[in-house]
Amino acid sequence: MPEGFTLGPLFIRFYGIILMSGAVAGAFLATKEARRRGYDPEIVWDLFIYLLIGGIIGARVWHILTPPPSSGITAGWYFAHPLDALAIWKGGLGIPGAVIGGLITLFFYSRKTGINFAEWTDIISPSLALGQGIGRWGNFFNQELYGAPTNLPWKIYIDPAHRLTGFLDVSYYHPLFLYESIWNFANMFLLLWISRRYADSLKQGDIFLVYLIVYPVGRFLLDFLRLDASLVGGININQTLMAVVAVCAGAALYLRHRKAKSA
Repeated sequence: MPEGFTLGPLFIRFYGIILMSGAVAGAFLATKEARRRGYDPEIVWDLFIYLLIGGIIGARVWHILTPPPSSGITAGWYFAHPLDALAIWKGGLGIPGAVIGGLITLFFYSRKTGINFAEWTDIISPSLALGQGIGRWGNFFNQELYGAPTNLPWKIYIDPAHRLTGFLDVSYYHPLFLYESIWNFANMFLLLWISRRYADSLKQGDIFLVYLIVYPVGRFLLDFLRLDASLVGGININQTLMAVVAVCAGAALYLRHRKAKSA
């Protein structure tokens, strides 16, 4: 399967094209949400480049700190080879880091411009889910993020060069990227529906808390199919983080509305 195409002296990777397509689609959705809430949609495009940079930096840092075992690379190796640490076009971006990096960027942007940080997390949350849903297809072209072997009708073929050690004779696998893509699209529609259906009872930041419940739950469950989980101290760091985030977000959402009812 081709990973890209040549344009003059440049090799254009489908991975990068799809990631950018997801980011732009998310930005367009955010302009709709911003306008619906009475904000100038131009704020989205002003914020877009900052979030893109912050998200990419965060995603790459997360990957560098938690590289998958199949890479044969440790975090220390990246620190000793900084040029390889910068080679994001080869893949290697961690969604937890992208969300953290984007949040930090949004926080400082909101402090500088005076926009409401919590409300803008709500505006951006459906867009984030949309961008993730599209962006996961970049893993398809890189032949990564596949799950355990399977013979189900929707199995995906993986070239021998992209198979993990111990699975070189296995051709078909769960399309884990597809499962996560579908989950993210469903999350986007859920967030948009909740933001409209319960508009009168929602607090600022609630939609983002729902995102922090729904996405981590899906990621936690799908990681049971993952063959190449990032381990820290023998623990699946991404799955563990997802469990902690989902529980904390759920508790926060419950407590802030329980207090509101008792007031």
